[in-house]
Amino acid sequence: MAAKASVADLTALEMRDRIASGALTAVELAHACIERVKERDDHVGAWAWFDADFVVAQAGSMDSYRKTGKPLGALHGVPVGLKDIIDTARIPTENGCPIDEGRIPENDAAVVEKLKSAGAIIFGKTVTTELAFMHPSATRNPAGPEHTPGGSSAGSAAAVAAGMVPLAVATQTGGSIIRPAAFCGVVGFKPSFGAVSRRGVLNQSPSLDTVGVFARNIGDTAFLGDTLFGSDPSDPATRPSPPPKLLDHAKSDPPVRPTFAFVRTPFWEAADDDTQAAFDELTALLGNQCFEIELPPIFADSQRIRETINLAEMAKSYARYLKLGRDSLSPTILGAIESGRGICAPDYIAALDWPKVFNAGLNEIFERCDAIITPSAPGAAPLGLETTGDPVFNGLWTLCGTPTVTIPVFEAENGMPMGVQIVGPKGQDGRLLRTARWLFERIGNGD
Repeated sequence: MAAKASVADLTALEMRDRIASGALTAVELAHACIERVKERDDHVGAWAWFDADFVVAQAGSMDSYRKTGKPLGALHGVPVGLKDIIDTARIPTENGCPIDEGRIPENDAAVVEKLKSAGAIIFGKTVTTELAFMHPSATRNPAGPEHTPGGSSAGSAAAVAAGMVPLAVATQTGGSIIRPAAFCGVVGFKPSFGAVSRRGVLNQSPSLDTVGVFARNIGDTAFLGDTLFGSDPSDPATRPSPPPKLLDHAKSDPPVRPTFAFVRTPFWEAADDDTQAAFDELTALLGNQCFEIELPPIFADSQRIRETINLAEMAKSYARYLKLGRDSLSPTILGAIESGRGICAPDYIAALDWPKVFNAGLNEIFERCDAIITPSAPGAAPLGLETTGDPVFNGLWTLCGTPTVTIPVFEAENGMPMGVQIVGPKGQDGRLLRTARWLFERIGNGD
């Protein structure tokens, strides 16, 4: 039986346009999304905090504001989910951790301030794994409830995949956006490092933590990115820069047909048969628009180097949790913190030098292509909820700070979605999204 048509299934851009024209009210849209939560979240578990009355109250304010005739924000009336490590004033932000149960911040994170200024509806807080690390959450994958939704941004990916919200904001320190997006069958976008302020976001690894988005298509991804991008003096990773105009880039046609470099990475043996067959098909489809290139052997060290940085900084960032309640933490978190405490300062400092070396090698590849294509994950979402999956195909790009996007274009033999990860030059996020949209449409049309 076909699912009942709902305005909750509109794209975020369609929602914006209908609300702006008066064809749809923010309250009507809010009720449609709330109904979707009632229908599906018992089986998915995407929300750590959700209050329907709060959502409707925001929507009512948006409709009242529209009647004043004043200019509307870019996201006026559009619902957005927020990973529960992003501070929200007077709304619980519990970081997936029992030690933070009942924690209610006084101030909004920078990205929440921007969303509110743009008129977005703060729809709720999405489930994260414990302290945004690898210990699995209770969220289920909408594409297959016995399969992992990934981590640590499982709730954000699942909420979008289940049609409860069109957009969600999350973070990636290893593979926490790209992997869940690929597993759940949605678009996931990790911007260039420093493109989005992290003020008010749980600090795990300052050298790696990156705020990104989930959406159902590339246009909506760029639409949300335009609101979130920008410098912030309180986050030293950000730099003053002109507006990115991501949506304009994403909607435009490439001046010439893009060229792709297929990079297996040193971890290709981790890719399963479905993934390897899918990339054989993709490279054949692209023909002379795609060439294969092998990374130098030193790139095999990228996984160890990223983990060294992540764990060493995590040990410092999470030291307070050991003092507040060691017994409340999972063995996964405790083990990671202890590993980080054991990393020698010279090894950590040396690890920080490597992203420049790796980026120099990647820049030589980008001189010959528009983007790199590589797996989003070793395969479709693994069966079982005791794992968040393997981020082996994500860590290199997070370490290097390059923008990456995964698009849901393949299907495994068991029917689960699989993604293609597209990587662009650092700082060229708009160009990457334009290339990703072209590839998405190319694969979809098969021409």
